[in-house]
Amino acid sequence: MSTEGTEYDYVIVGAGSAGCVLAARLSEDPSVTVALVESGGRDRKPEIRIPAAFPKLFKTRYDWDFTTVKQSALGGRELYWPRGHMLGGSSSMNAMMWVRGHRDDYDAWGDAAGEEWSYEGLLPYFRRVEHWTGPRPEQSVYGTDGPLFISPPRDPNPVTAAFIKACAAHGLPELPELNGPDHSGCAVTPLNQRSGRRWSAADGYLKPARRRPNLDIFTDATVRRLTFDDTGTRATGIVAEGSPGRLTARREVILSAGAIGSPQLLLLAGIGDPEQLREAGVEVRAGSPDVGRHLKDHLAFAATVHCPSPVTLTGADSLANVGRFLLGGRGPLTSNIGEAVAFLRSTPELAAPDIELIFAPVPFVNHGLEAPTEHGITIGVILLQPESEGRITVTGPDEHSAPLIDPGYLEAGADVRRLIAGVRRAEELLADPALAPYNTGSPMEVYPGIVDDEHLAEAIRAGAETLYHPVGTCRMGADPGSVTDPRLRVRGVQGLRVVDASVMPAITRGHTHAPTVALAEKAAELIREDRREESRTS
Repeated sequence: MSTEGTEYDYVIVGAGSAGCVLAARLSEDPSVTVALVESGGRDRKPEIRIPAAFPKLFKTRYDWDFTTVKQSALGGRELYWPRGHMLGGSSSMNAMMWVRGHRDDYDAWGDAAGEEWSYEGLLPYFRRVEHWTGPRPEQSVYGTDGPLFISPPRDPNPVTAAFIKACAAHGLPELPELNGPDHSGCAVTPLNQRSGRRWSAADGYLKPARRRPNLDIFTDATVRRLTFDDTGTRATGIVAEGSPGRLTARREVILSAGAIGSPQLLLLAGIGDPEQLREAGVEVRAGSPDVGRHLKDHLAFAATVHCPSPVTLTGADSLANVGRFLLGGRGPLTSNIGEAVAFLRSTPELAAPDIELIFAPVPFVNHGLEAPTEHGITIGVILLQPESEGRITVTGPDEHSAPLIDPGYLEAGADVRRLIAGVRRAEELLADPALAPYNTGSPMEVYPGIVDDEHLAEAIRAGAETLYHPVGTCRMGADPGSVTDPRLRVRGVQGLRVVDASVMPAITRGHTHAPTVALAEKAAELIREDRREESRTS
């Protein structure tokens, strides 16, 4: 392993969904050297491999365990935000759902940052990532030889088929493949899974590359600050707590620390809103008011009801099921919990879905932190296109202080109305004859059952939680006010790029792991192009 002060061509901060891609792709060129610096540790805990066990990683050393500030529109609650703190980042502790989103999402990116970021521009990168192992229609949307294995649920719960049947009866057709350009309808969830076990970004990208002599991977090393040259305008490296200490980048420092960590490092480096930085006692290096702003996240509310039959995932961790999993990668422990999804419009005039329904054949409450003792089923209602947005800020120059996370949930009244419409659709499905045998009609936890909209709005404010999809805090764009340009370079300084979900100019109607990996694939290509151009002109 390299010693303190070592110089590399590229220093990457964060070994999550994006950082693993960059480390693997950039180190394919033996003429460059790459350092990947991860605050968390190795991804060796058994629960990482067991799909249904991901909630057991929450609030452990494998989790950043963030908390938001009090949310005024959620009754003053502070919300728990888990984020992966290990190799693979959140791809090592998420629900493994491979959901690209809708064509309109990426065409909005194209409007903001150029045609190469549009749906057609990004489609080849999605296919480059994917290794689909499930059934294939004649015209399949998936790639088949990429680093990330994707498959349908290996042993889906029998109630999941009933959910699909109920959706079809209510005008939500079953899709042959979920990840086409328009995902309106329902499907079982495509998963980042191989032989029944989790397949993270670390599995697909980092582990095949880790023995390359030009790639060094540092774990348990929290990057505290960025370093700059004497002019103060070019990033030259990082300072980390623990080994490796200080690293120098000949070409670029690349932030892949996520929608919280990346803006925090920029703000501590003096890149941000000058007024806010001065209030925090941070010396201004480059004025960029949008750093930390435009924070978007998917808010979710769970309609959970008792199930009269012992057929759900409650008790899935029995010794018999553990044996089935260990011996053959089979059984309920292969479940990602969110086994099926449906995408719909809260009002018919919308051009694309704005509500997602996630079906879980188990009572999934309080992030799954408490193992259920009763049988039940859950339909999670997710607001896909929130009008409300928030901000990441720092309170001072102390590099050890946690940033302030203010998602601004439900501050726009239209967001509440859309969630109510989504819950009503979920209630229709729960009452369908296909699901009726699995629904006693008795609600669980904060879900009050069918009541008037006013009381349902109160329940939503009291019980909604994050779906773990923060984006947008270092948004890319062609406009001069964007934090990063269309090549993901940080405006106002040199030698510094951001590659992670924070650069997304708009939140997708899906889940954020898939687009993060695709944009990282594209970013690696952009970085290589820039290096070739630099070599040609020097």
